[in-house]
Amino acid sequence: MADQKPFGAVLRGLRQQGRLTMEELAEASGVSVRAIGDMERGRSRVPQRRTVVALADGLRLADREREALLAAARAGRVTRAAGVAGNTVPPRSVGDFTGRGPELARLRDAAGRAGTGEGMRVSVISGPPGCGKTTLALKAVADLAEMFPDGCFVADLHGVDGPVDPAEPLLKLLKALGVSDRRLAREDAAGRSGLLRALLSERRCLVVLDNARDEGQVRPLLPASGRSLVLVTSRRPLTGLEDVDRLTLSEMAQDEAVALLRRILGADRADAEFAAVARVAELCGRLPLALRVAGNWLTVRSGWPVDHLVRRLTDEERRLGALVAGDVRVEAAFELSYRELSGQAARMLRLLSLVPGPDMTAAYGAALTGTGVFEAEDVMEELVEAGLLQATFTGRYQLHDLLRLFARARLSQEEDPDRREAAEDRLRAWLLDTAVIAGRWYKPRYGAPPPSWRGLVALENAEQARSWLQSEAPAWRAALHSAAHKGEHTRVVETADAMEWFCNLWVFWGHWSEIYQLSSQAAAALEDPDLQTFHLNMQAWALIECDHRYREAIERADEGLQCARRAGNVPQQASALSHAAVAHRKLGEAQAAAEKALASVDLYEEADDCEGWLGALLTYGSCLRFLGRAEESRDQSRRIIAFLDAPDRPVDGHVADMTRAHATYALGLDHIALQQWSEAAASHRDAVARFRRIGMPYMEGGSLVGLAEALLGLGERAEARDCLRQALDLGDAIDSVILRKAQNLLDLLPDE
Repeated sequence: MADQKPFGAVLRGLRQQGRLTMEELAEASGVSVRAIGDMERGRSRVPQRRTVVALADGLRLADREREALLAAARAGRVTRAAGVAGNTVPPRSVGDFTGRGPELARLRDAAGRAGTGEGMRVSVISGPPGCGKTTLALKAVADLAEMFPDGCFVADLHGVDGPVDPAEPLLKLLKALGVSDRRLAREDAAGRSGLLRALLSERRCLVVLDNARDEGQVRPLLPASGRSLVLVTSRRPLTGLEDVDRLTLSEMAQDEAVALLRRILGADRADAEFAAVARVAELCGRLPLALRVAGNWLTVRSGWPVDHLVRRLTDEERRLGALVAGDVRVEAAFELSYRELSGQAARMLRLLSLVPGPDMTAAYGAALTGTGVFEAEDVMEELVEAGLLQATFTGRYQLHDLLRLFARARLSQEEDPDRREAAEDRLRAWLLDTAVIAGRWYKPRYGAPPPSWRGLVALENAEQARSWLQSEAPAWRAALHSAAHKGEHTRVVETADAMEWFCNLWVFWGHWSEIYQLSSQAAAALEDPDLQTFHLNMQAWALIECDHRYREAIERADEGLQCARRAGNVPQQASALSHAAVAHRKLGEAQAAAEKALASVDLYEEADDCEGWLGALLTYGSCLRFLGRAEESRDQSRRIIAFLDAPDRPVDGHVADMTRAHATYALGLDHIALQQWSEAAASHRDAVARFRRIGMPYMEGGSLVGLAEALLGLGERAEARDCLRQALDLGDAIDSVILRKAQNLLDLLPDE
């Protein structure tokens, strides 16, 4: 039994032997990524037998290996004391929180007064770097959560390292509060700020705005009334904010600092070298962040005397102290841990400061270092153990603002400029190459990655591709801007081109017009008129569908049309006319819309471009219906469906599925216009199912309302009511006009 490896070590070895990442094991076993990570690092209790069995099944272990894993679990339960379950707030633990009793009491009092609607709704927690502002706020969230039944939310404003625009946390908070992409796309910055204020005034929420840089960053995020409470942490007191409660933190009291180190090190070790522990607390300036890193450093080196750390900290030559809080060099603890890292881990930490997004997966580390994902994960886990990288509940990693600055400083000082640039190039290339492969899952004549592709992430199906594009959007979007800045025009247009069909599934992302503006400019720089007209036309699409800027869309479409004519590109001439037709119809200019739509159909037919021709027919049909010519519109819809039903059709895959769903929906609208209720119900019922399968809730909502209209025409009130309620449940994911129509129809129905 003495030779028995810890359960976490056994689990990690078996996972790596099976060549599975933590994310892949989580998917296979049903055990969360965070739980697996905590088990492997020995930070959680040994799991129950059913969890171990699930892990073994996920690893597909042979009998001998399965028994070894079960034996390690049994041994761990015998030798390990039962842990006390504690609340944690992602991404940082507050389980060993120490001291700050008066401050917590003030925050509890603020929460109570806010709950009456009479007290101040904002508390600013300010103080120098590393004094524990964030930890105090998150401890308050853990303690006060029961007082806020509508939820607790944390938004990092990154005030220390390149403060984010208030629009980003505003968007995240609104999404966390349940506001749909569709609704968000309709609001400008002022509208979104007003929406957040309204929601916080209606609900009882606790919001932490962490790492604020200045007053302007937080003003759009603060409530004006209601019973919610916002905690703002900042290095500055933000004196420009009015009607707020202020709580200023400084270093911990000496006894609190010693108590924190004692909790990290364990009572026996700390009490045995009490004087040395007290001296470490003094040398760390009694700042919680420095104390925690120093304590972790000692914990890893359990055989070293604490006095050894005292001697190292006393040597000022070892302290870089780039960030200063008074006369205390906060980075002394960072430097101490950094110097003890392996060469690979130290370089990884430096390079991770180049990641453009707020968090990352192991694949980012692999791309930066030019290694495999498993190798990168091992190195990043070393950083987690050293307290220099944070593992979140979702299996992603986060680098704290202060540590990012520290790593970036080390990067400038220690990394050869050419090697740094090579790492940046590898990361940018990986992000954009992966975005291209993922986007092409939805693009005709592409689909699955080519056999030669060896990526760092799994893109084995369209859903994995969609998930990656959406979760990593901040990073690949930043990489696209970087590529544009560096003049990598071919890479820019290739990335934007790959999104041609995927963007229909994520219409309300909010950045498509920006993406296609970049690609239009890149195509112009390449002096390629074919590319330029394509990307101008895609920009016109984004201006219509995403931004509702119809006049500007017509200008881009006209520009694309002229460019296509100069290039002799007939399909792109047709595309420009089709986009212009949609914009004209949105503006109520029916005749111009119909004329351009018909011209687009003719040009696509001339060019034998089937995908474009089908889309142009849909546009033309909608124009005919808008003109009151529903029978002709119905003929166009049937023509599209008949084409897709043909056994030798030249269009298939995602394009065929989307086109059929839209045509089925259009046919339902045609039947409603003609008061053919049974046919309309059948078409809309089919359209609902198709849009639901594809994952287009905004179109699903429109089909549900159309189905309800048809059912009302048939006298089927109960089912119509159910359809309308389903549409309303989709909320702002559907068009506001459709949403109002659903509510109006429901209001007209008699009570059940």
